[in-house]
Amino acid sequence: MFVFRLDKKHVNPMEGHKIKTKSKFKVRHQKHKLFRANEPLLSVLMWGVNFTIHQLDNVNIPVMLLPEHFKANVKIRIDNQNFNKEVMPSHFKVKEYCPLVFRAFREYWKVHDSSFRDSLTEPPIPMNEATKSSLPLYQSYDRRFVLKCIAKEDVEQIHNILPEYHRYIVETQGDTLLPHYYALYRLTVDDKENYILVMRNVLSTKYKIHYKYDVKGSTVDRRATDKEKLNPCPTLKDIDFVEGKRTIDLGLEQKKIFMERLKRDVKFLVSQHKMDYSLLIGIHDLDQGGLERDPTSSGGDMNTSDLSANESSDDSDSLTQIGENGSFDEPFMLRNSDRSTRRELYSLGLIDILTYYGMKKKSAHVAKTKLSGSDADGISTVRPEIYARRFLDFIDKHFI
Repeated sequence: MFVFRLDKKHVNPMEGHKIKTKSKFKVRHQKHKLFRANEPLLSVLMWGVNFTIHQLDNVNIPVMLLPEHFKANVKIRIDNQNFNKEVMPSHFKVKEYCPLVFRAFREYWKVHDSSFRDSLTEPPIPMNEATKSSLPLYQSYDRRFVLKCIAKEDVEQIHNILPEYHRYIVETQGDTLLPHYYALYRLTVDDKENYILVMRNVLSTKYKIHYKYDVKGSTVDRRATDKEKLNPCPTLKDIDFVEGKRTIDLGLEQKKIFMERLKRDVKFLVSQHKMDYSLLIGIHDLDQGGLERDPTSSGGDMNTSDLSANESSDDSDSLTQIGENGSFDEPFMLRNSDRSTRRELYSLGLIDILTYYGMKKKSAHVAKTKLSGSDADGISTVRPEIYARRFLDFIDKHFI
């Protein structure tokens, strides 16, 4: 049996107590789950999630989170020259940030540790999405979670915002469009540090997404490229949204509740000096139909074209209307209004909320203003208050 120590010292899983054996005894080795993936980084991630979740089994959960919990971490270094050498790197390090804080988030949104571990100890799937940082983006095999590789500066921003983010989640009882953060890791593989943020997938894990938009309320450089449009379901942007005459039809009452929720979230982001965030919109067209295939099932895609947006069915139990607390299975999903000529389901959530409006962004604002000339009002790099007002005006105009 291998013994791992949670400290900063060198850990060698081949070291341990010497075992004296006699001829009548056989040495039995502990069985280990193999974390096999196409990339060493993902193998280490799966190993790290499994290890850190098991470590939490031995920790007393505090009644209230204290300031030191927001600075805590768990670190382990592994040197395994021979063990699993075909599927794991010979040397790697795993660090989990603020484990009790993120566990509190998971419990708040009813994501149990065993379920979280099961989703992330199968090989993640690369997502064919362009990101500003050009860092990889993955989703869990069951599509419940997005695993985003982030820069070290983003880790700092998460630490800065985490106490207030936690307070906000508690105050709103989790009724928010902000990203649902579930874990943050640093994985060192081949002497390279990689930071991975795990969050809830805004887009439906059950219903096929036919159209997808990332909107900021700005117009400068806010059009999907021809290359991006070659994807089966490209992420379109503000200009594509407007030129396509797209509207999100929630109905008056549902829009009122949605906008109140969105304004409250945006007010929080302004208080944290954040800007450049987006509203991610995923649209499932009921007339086109299509359910995503269950990864544990061998069956093909199912059809939903006969699922009425106005009638009750078993499927509707997993759809969370604004203000309902009964289901967390599809926390970002809404139906369109009864009076709409279209029959659609909407996945709606805020993403990319970590950009801080500091000196770097202030300098970028000056430079972009000079370059854009008369279009300067449409640039995305503006003060948080201006960004928030323009963002909310855009959403209010195109949501009916």
